Amino acid sequence: MNPQSIPTPALAVEPGFFAGRSVAGLQDAMRQGALDAEALVRHAAAAIERLNPQLNAFVHVDVDAALAAARALDAERARGQVRGPLHGIPVAIKDNVDTGDMPTTMGAAHFLGHRPAADADCVALLRAAGAIVIGKTLTHEFAYGPTGDRSAQGAARNPWRTSQITGGSSAGSGAAVAAGMVPLALGTDTGGSVRVPAALCGVVGFKPTHGRVSAHGVFPLAPSIEDAGVLANSVEDAQVFMQALSGGAIGPYADAADPGLAAPRMMWVPNAPFAIDVAAVTACVRAAAEGFGGVLVDGAEVTRHARALQTALGAIQRSEAYAVHAERVEDEPAKFDPEVLERLRASRPVQGWEYVRARNVREHLRGVFAGLFEQVDVLALPAVAIPAPALQQRSVAGPGSAAVRETLLGLTNPWNLLGLPAIALPAGFVDGLPVALQLVAAEGADARLLALAARHWRRPGARMAG
Repeated sequence: MNPQSIPTPALAVEPGFFAGRSVAGLQDAMRQGALDAEALVRHAAAAIERLNPQLNAFVHVDVDAALAAARALDAERARGQVRGPLHGIPVAIKDNVDTGDMPTTMGAAHFLGHRPAADADCVALLRAAGAIVIGKTLTHEFAYGPTGDRSAQGAARNPWRTSQITGGSSAGSGAAVAAGMVPLALGTDTGGSVRVPAALCGVVGFKPTHGRVSAHGVFPLAPSIEDAGVLANSVEDAQVFMQALSGGAIGPYADAADPGLAAPRMMWVPNAPFAIDVAAVTACVRAAAEGFGGVLVDGAEVTRHARALQTALGAIQRSEAYAVHAERVEDEPAKFDPEVLERLRASRPVQGWEYVRARNVREHLRGVFAGLFEQVDVLALPAVAIPAPALQQRSVAGPGSAAVRETLLGLTNPWNLLGLPAIALPAGFVDGLPVALQLVAAEGADARLLALAARHWRRPGARMAG
């Protein structure tokens, strides 16, 4: 099955100005005088005003501050001072990342109205690179959930079908980029929270190697497995965003002699036992992987470690998440969404020895997978095993029924445990909704993974509403 041949649906909403536009194209237009940063902010503001009532992607917007920043950046450009490829580009920031000039609520009643004293390091880097922060996007409460429909500000809605979830926890960021409200958005990823909404909303989602981006000013969930990442229209846009976000630590990859870029060695990882297998999704995603033109070998070697990966991840994530929230769970339980509270209370019984053992297992598995990446360039598998479920849906019906949460995260969270870079790439449509190919690379191979994806990936065609 060729994903390009699958009938492509239309977005359920009339998209905003940035749908299908690249950062490079926007920069060209500004260089030629056809656009400026102020015009881009006004386009973003108009799209947010029109679409946010339908999608609930943004929880706070400051158009006046964005316009002031745009005018200052336009004045710099007029003087011949251009900071780089993000100069004058409007971006959105997930609402668990500190912004000194806007509220940061974590999607939680505990923090409604909270205003940080300063920007998170990653936000400061984006502003220094010329990006304009126009607003904050909805996060699943405390980023502790993959559905995006549990937040003090309500549920984000999928632009392809507004009755469906966006995925989370970077829910609003996925919807905002997919609907063309902004060209780029910041997310965070502790078990798939960038890649899941990217997959379900049909955009590119990239999670870097653990620690590549500063976490200072990002509200923690499970610090040893979470990272800031990007949701974008294209791999190239993700590259320039990540270069700014990492302070240049993820640079362009330019080894023209690298044979892995022309004909990558790819290992196809079966869904089972990580997640259920929906034949139409798997076929569509595998066809996209085969389109890379490399050697696609069987990944049964990976599945042998599934139990160890899942057990270690569970102990580490639950223990670290409960450590962050223990006092709130005891002192202010009524402020939590009931589902998030239940998940946190279920995390409390993890024993200290289980956490220490899980960290030791993680170190062993890092060595195992480092050896594996000496044989292959990337692992390939679906980013999510199913298309977007309905809002509030919590089980997947039919053969191989499973819980929605575990199904959404089963194919993404092993790579958080190991700290590996991973990217979700739109691969086509199943039942009128996007599905995505996920590629995972060796620790530290962020630039190479982005270069490989940029060279081979082509967006499946999709029509816009209207």
